[in-house]
Amino acid sequence: MAEIKFTIVEELGVLAESSKGWTKELNKVSWNDGPAKYDLRDWDPTHEKMGKGITLTEEEAKALYETLKGIFGE
Repeated sequence: MAEIKFTIVEELGVLAESSKGWTKELNKVSWNDGPAKYDLRDWDPTHEKMGKGITLTEEEAKALYETLKGIFGE
């Protein structure tokens, strides 16, 4: 299996922290030298290990934002 390369281009926010120190974060991440995308997942304190997450294009992130505005208001 090929190694997955990633670079956290911009740290946007920490949404939660577990008792073991892992954090659920929203970041812009470049995967395998591709364009950076919005990424929501759990990270260990050193950003070397990660949990499963979701990656969104800018258009998908905007659609999610509009959906959440509709649920929670502005």
